[in-house]
Amino acid sequence: MAPKHTLPGLPDRGRCLVMGVVNVTPDSFSDGGAWFDPERAIEHGLGLVGEGADIIDVGGESTRPGAQRVTSTEELRRVEPVVRELASRGVAVSVDTMRAEVAACAVEAGAVLVNDVSGGLADPEMARLVASSGVAYVLMHWRGHSHDMQSRAVYTDVVQEVLDELRDRMEAMIDAGVDPGQIVLDPGLGFSKRPDKAHNWALLQHLDRFRELGRPVLVAGSRKRFLSRLLGDAEGQDRPFVGCDAATAAVTTLAADRGAWAVRVHDVRPNADAVRVAAAWSDGGAHLDEGRAEPMGRGGL
Repeated sequence: MAPKHTLPGLPDRGRCLVMGVVNVTPDSFSDGGAWFDPERAIEHGLGLVGEGADIIDVGGESTRPGAQRVTSTEELRRVEPVVRELASRGVAVSVDTMRAEVAACAVEAGAVLVNDVSGGLADPEMARLVASSGVAYVLMHWRGHSHDMQSRAVYTDVVQEVLDELRDRMEAMIDAGVDPGQIVLDPGLGFSKRPDKAHNWALLQHLDRFRELGRPVLVAGSRKRFLSRLLGDAEGQDRPFVGCDAATAAVTTLAADRGAWAVRVHDVRPNADAVRVAAAWSDGGAHLDEGRAEPMGRGGL
């Protein structure tokens, strides 16, 4: 198991946390705009909490391969009301954004975590915002925007290169004023990682290597193409994304057992079950009563 890390504003369950995804977008790969309406997004977020999510990650810009960027105004219009309402209901909310302006508004609305898939590279003001706000910050391995990121997936040693690039970005953020205790690292499964080259599987196999950096690790493999490719049929057709939820739960169990701080998932309940199984497995059931007493979601929602 990885060393224990406590992050500002975020729950400490004594196990791997579950981050539920709410995409307030019309074009995300996993749900095709099912939660684009703010009221439906809020309802969905509350439902995920009821299924066992510890954190709700709200995003207003698709980062699927090939996606084009939206304006900051549109991104804010999508996420701000959802973040504000969920936070007002006692939910630990993360905002999934590469823009400091959006992150600042979301933090003002109650977000306690900024999940930046660019690791601070897309917006030079992000480090200043994170440092001044004091919120927790997910720094992901990133080599470029969605429209061309797969062309950048060229590695000699994917594990070592991702590790080195994450270390460089973390040091840059710290030099810019971010407290190391705010930082969560994400190896960036699916981002500039080719499913046909097994880049993602190599990173998962060597997840324990990321402990070298001394920070908690987020694993975000839910419904991604490396799973759909693995589960494809004999004719070479990848399995549809929504058919990969059982495989996602398997990855969650293994990642939790390897010491992941949190997993980011679309289908919460089986993954909430998976982290509890991993916790009981790792300690031989020493804390079963604590796990049983833990509520699925939060009272008062």
